[in-house]
Amino acid sequence: MASDTPRPLDMGRDRSSNAVREDEDLGDLLQELRVLLPGVQTLTAFLIILPFNGGFSQIARSEQWVYVATFVCSLSSLILFTAPAAQHRLERPLRDRVHFKHEATRLIIIGLVPLSVALILATHLVVSEVVGSRPALFVAALVTVAIGTTWWMIPLVHRATRKPPTRDSNDRLHIS
Repeated sequence: MASDTPRPLDMGRDRSSNAVREDEDLGDLLQELRVLLPGVQTLTAFLIILPFNGGFSQIARSEQWVYVATFVCSLSSLILFTAPAAQHRLERPLRDRVHFKHEATRLIIIGLVPLSVALILATHLVVSEVVGSRPALFVAALVTVAIGTTWWMIPLVHRATRKPPTRDSNDRLHIS
């Protein structure tokens, strides 16, 4: 039973439906950051304390360089993921929410690159310490494929092949 009556959430709003959608998009973006940040923070914290453990100086020089690259990548992703929150606080009140959302999205996507590399390198570092460098290369390659497929290829293919959303006469968004 279709009705032209506004939905309860839309009643009394004096803002355009586009502005409401932009707010919802910003809320989604912030929720995604809440998922990403604890993992990056934990990885970075672990990497910060690792060199202060007694056995760290005994790992091979090449593995120490892998550690440094992993640490830099993890720290880079942490900086990029926290940037939207810092910028939001410093720019408050936001004058251009759409621009802010697009910039924050860009920072998150850029931050996924060093996070991807950090997870691959961390995998190599751990596995090489446990069972050796040859199995470490194999497991790191598997992680590379898993991240490349699930984080990058699948979403990009979905994005390229999805139908654009349609709107009805009441400007309600319908996604097929």
